[in-house]
Amino acid sequence: MSIVVTGATGHLGRLVVEGLLAARVPAGEIAAVVRDKDKAADLAERGVELRVADYSAPETLRGAFAAGDRVLLISGSEVGSRVPQHRAVVDAARSAGVALLAYTGILGGPDADFDLAAEHKETERIILDSGLPHVFLRNGWYHENYTEHLAPVLAHGAVVGSAGEGRVASASRADYAAAAVAVLTGEGHEGKTYELSGDVAWSLAEYAAEVAARTGKDISYANVPAEQHLAILTGAGVPEPMAALLVDVDAAIGRGRLAGTSGDLARLIGRPTTRIADAVSVAVTG
Repeated sequence: MSIVVTGATGHLGRLVVEGLLAARVPAGEIAAVVRDKDKAADLAERGVELRVADYSAPETLRGAFAAGDRVLLISGSEVGSRVPQHRAVVDAARSAGVALLAYTGILGGPDADFDLAAEHKETERIILDSGLPHVFLRNGWYHENYTEHLAPVLAHGAVVGSAGEGRVASASRADYAAAAVAVLTGEGHEGKTYELSGDVAWSLAEYAAEVAARTGKDISYANVPAEQHLAILTGAGVPEPMAALLVDVDAAIGRGRLAGTSGDLARLIGRPTTRIADAVSVAVTG
């Protein structure tokens, strides 16, 4: 039996593998599913098993899992293609007879009423229909969705959005990875659904104030109409479909859809979640 992490060379996947190693799971009991072995050469050197497969090539997934494996299905990055990709992973996991399938969905599950949630909701349905022992890890928004894009904020002196006074209970990628590690290495999680989010919800105006405090620059929150927000994003080079999704997420934030603070994440990781202030501090100091 192995603990299998799909998408293991992505930002979240790497953190999960590192977390498993830090939790003293023997490297030989960890399998990383990757598309490119070269990108995971460092993991192989540490004894992690590499299994080459591609979500978009179902035939490659047949050897990705084995009976008794505990599998983390990290949702694909190709928005619009994720349902068939995830279905291929679920089918392969069922055929192999895995012991547990954990899936990184989105906060709110069936109640999430924004466009980005649609593929996650359909994936959860596919997993339920499969009959596989499963865990739903419904991840909220990541700090890094903001802190990795500070350059234009600092250049223009503004956090631009269309979320109004809506609040976001975000957490760090490392927090969400730690939750996955806890589930993959623990017991009693089968059949559970975890609504994962930060301990404290904050507004974009508060975020702008935090960036200002950490940088000493005059930074404000520019709340603009959705149409203007879309034009700003596309003008900055964001492809229109992705820009539309981001504007739709801001509308959801305005409706409170990413503000939930269930406490599930802190309970799973056994500590408070990372504060947005700390994430901003790390981002501005490099």
